[in-house]
Amino acid sequence: MSEQKPAAGGRASMKKELPEKFREYKHVWVFIEMERGVVHPVSFELLGEGRKLADKLGVELAGVVLGSGSEDVKHAARESFAYGADLVYLVEHPTLADYRNEPYSKALTDLVNAHKPEILLLGATTLSRDLAGSVATTLLTGLTADCTELNVDDDKSLAATRPTFGGSLLCTIYTLNYRPQMATVRPRVMRMPERIEGRAGRIVPFAPDLDEANIITKILRFLPDRESRKSNLAFADVVVAGGMGLQNAENFQLVRNLAATLGAEFGCSRPMVQKGWVSADRQIGQTGKTIRPKLYIAAGISGAIQHRVGVEGADLIVAINTDKNAPIFDFAHIGITTDAIRFLPALTEAFRQRLSPHSKDRLAG
Repeated sequence: MSEQKPAAGGRASMKKELPEKFREYKHVWVFIEMERGVVHPVSFELLGEGRKLADKLGVELAGVVLGSGSEDVKHAARESFAYGADLVYLVEHPTLADYRNEPYSKALTDLVNAHKPEILLLGATTLSRDLAGSVATTLLTGLTADCTELNVDDDKSLAATRPTFGGSLLCTIYTLNYRPQMATVRPRVMRMPERIEGRAGRIVPFAPDLDEANIITKILRFLPDRESRKSNLAFADVVVAGGMGLQNAENFQLVRNLAATLGAEFGCSRPMVQKGWVSADRQIGQTGKTIRPKLYIAAGISGAIQHRVGVEGADLIVAINTDKNAPIFDFAHIGITTDAIRFLPALTEAFRQRLSPHSKDRLAG
């Protein structure tokens, strides 16, 4: 009797035996992203998720901090311990004062080759996306981008889940025969872990082989973005958003009015951006911002999977839609079947009368 072979292309058909050269790769790493001395919150969110993975694997969780040797770098290392890291690899060199792809990629690649992690996580930010792609390419390993869920499979492989086919499906991707297994996760997808004051760990210094003379790109000066109207959707406590149920661009002002009354941020679904009614920095969903507010009010948004993956982490979702069968009612905590155009002014007025004009008494204060 001939041996039955697994279906071509299936995961069972792939070689599960890790090559000998990768068997010494252990531990979970999180890249601690810093700009101008400030740690991006997604790094702490990933430490919380990395802690879960490390505990399942029975290994250590490490933070990776790159910088120029300033006090900010040391502070980032201490904060990494507070959010769950067992140790921090501290990579200090004058060329790492500001982010540039070439020195950061070389420093992180050399660190990986020297200490051999099995999992490396980075935030899906502009900076870390640039870095992750370069490092994965140099290491000849796989990279799963914009993950919404991370887990460890029975064979201890990283199971990285992300939306695919325009958000209509969720796909779990494995990097079976290569190390490290790399993934990026957008801000606010994972919950912020509890900060433990006084928690300590080991600092492992690493001296990168870098020379400013060999780096093509140069930092001439830093120009801060002081655009006051730029959205802060990802970190807002209260968000009000509108969709095509509002019918036209003028009616989107109803969303802005409610957001202003609540002291909230405002956003929209993708079709609003595609029509040019709202700027792209206000888009919520798979191809926009992922949010995790305490309160999310969605007016005239159908709630397709592309939008759902960006908002389902909210503590309370209130949906307003004329269609009682709209997908958003499947995951909203409170559903209101009515015309948002008529309902929003009444809701805004009710909040205006209820709330004090002082910011300390506002919902998002």
